[in-house]
Amino acid sequence: MRTSNQSPFTFPVFHSFDCLESLRLLREAPLKLIDQNCSDLLLTERVGMGCDFSKYTACCMDTEEDGHPAPEDQVDGENEDNAVEGIELPRFHEFTIDQLRRATSGFAVENIVSEHGEKAPNVVYKGRLDNQMRIAVKRFNRNAWPEAQPFLEEARAVGQLRNQRLVNLLGCCCEGDERLLVAEYMPNDTLAKHLFHWENQPMRWAMRMRVALFLAQALEYCTSKGRALYHDLNAYRVLYDDDYNPRLSCFGLMKNSRDGKSYSTNLAFTPPEYLRTGRVTPESVTYSFGTLLLDLLSGKHIPPSHALDLIRDKNLQTLSDSCLEGELTNDDGIELVRLASLCLQSEPRERPNPKSLVAALIPLQKDSEAPSHVLMGIPDGAATFPLTPLGEACLRMDLTALHEVMEKMGYKDDEGAATELSFQMWTNQMQETLDSKKKGDAAFRLKDFKTAIDGYTQFIDVGTMVSPTVYARRSLCYLMSNMADEALNDAMQAQVISPVWYIAFYLQAVALLAMGKENDAQMALKEGSLLESKRSTN
Repeated sequence: MRTSNQSPFTFPVFHSFDCLESLRLLREAPLKLIDQNCSDLLLTERVGMGCDFSKYTACCMDTEEDGHPAPEDQVDGENEDNAVEGIELPRFHEFTIDQLRRATSGFAVENIVSEHGEKAPNVVYKGRLDNQMRIAVKRFNRNAWPEAQPFLEEARAVGQLRNQRLVNLLGCCCEGDERLLVAEYMPNDTLAKHLFHWENQPMRWAMRMRVALFLAQALEYCTSKGRALYHDLNAYRVLYDDDYNPRLSCFGLMKNSRDGKSYSTNLAFTPPEYLRTGRVTPESVTYSFGTLLLDLLSGKHIPPSHALDLIRDKNLQTLSDSCLEGELTNDDGIELVRLASLCLQSEPRERPNPKSLVAALIPLQKDSEAPSHVLMGIPDGAATFPLTPLGEACLRMDLTALHEVMEKMGYKDDEGAATELSFQMWTNQMQETLDSKKKGDAAFRLKDFKTAIDGYTQFIDVGTMVSPTVYARRSLCYLMSNMADEALNDAMQAQVISPVWYIAFYLQAVALLAMGKENDAQMALKEGSLLESKRSTN
């Protein structure tokens, strides 16, 4: 076993002339390798989009106008980049605040994914559109973009990008003082979580190199589309999709405010030219990419200046991750150090461009045929969380079991239910409303689902009182009556009223299974099981 002061490989000393010579060789390397081996990797795909914390550096973008198609409208032949590996993403759409409020259950605190930014604070929420597409919604501080037009122009420009290496921007909202971005939802955490704060196993070298290549490809794509600038590129901007493929967040393609800083306050990770001029350039992005390469090599967040000192002094035992013993060859380690050193050159013009980085990273790929979830140690990408017994019953579409559970729990999950019943004699209308609910409850207990639907519908239509349990019970009645669409609508309404109620997610899952939407159903089952497990441990 290697002790903590040993390195899994040996490195040469990197002086400035070594880096410049390496850069010359890298720039002169044939680029056919990209065309031959990577053309199939530069297409497109779908999270969340996600955490936004900043610890190091990156960049920005330009603007362009676009129309306003409905979110369900699919792309046509005018933009082939919108087709992501056979999955058509909706074109960029301008949402209303009511649509996004509904999608996030009223911007419920339970749906917060991340909060970030001291000078221009913003919050990212997870949500679901009416068509069941999962989304991430970034809500800016009211003062971040005081003028609507600059925000719209920035968002529309980013919304033209479609690539499998990006978390794609689906739309925005610019209504009154509200400024929001809507992106794909990425459900499987960030690079920072998997690299720095892993729980079960460290990230394998093959996966680390896949992350590096995919990010370089994302930057190359953005550069080819005229979007070479990216703000605050760091390990929290890299998110994992359903299949555990790493994606670059589209949120970094826009600043956090019209006049916001492009880098975090941690000057140790800021490109030197930004300290001199305050301007972001494409070369600044390359510098930030170099810090990510160091992260992947070390498994730690080491300031670039310190890392370069270690490289020059051959003191690399603290730079290389001890968890990589047996996986990292001497040649691969030397090559990654060389690329990081090139990216971190003090003179911007001496840094490689994204296309050169892609060409240099392709030979470092290992186990290229293995799916990402396998490299991440996830045996089955669809079963990343064990289902509870009730979750398993819902997966089997065992409606009888679900009925028994809901009958037993009654109305204890209704917030304020006791208060509502305490003024039941105020008016005749109130009494009639409660009578219709009692009629529905009696029929629900006897499994007379048609009568139960009628009773609950009378209660809901009056609108005097709101009950997530009534919506949930009517949803199950619809499922028992083979009315999946109606059941899904009621289950979603129950979730809007009670965002962390696991029964609402289970009902959505069963309805989605009945509609043949298995992927969405799996996510609803996972969320339901997570919430149920959390409830049982509290």
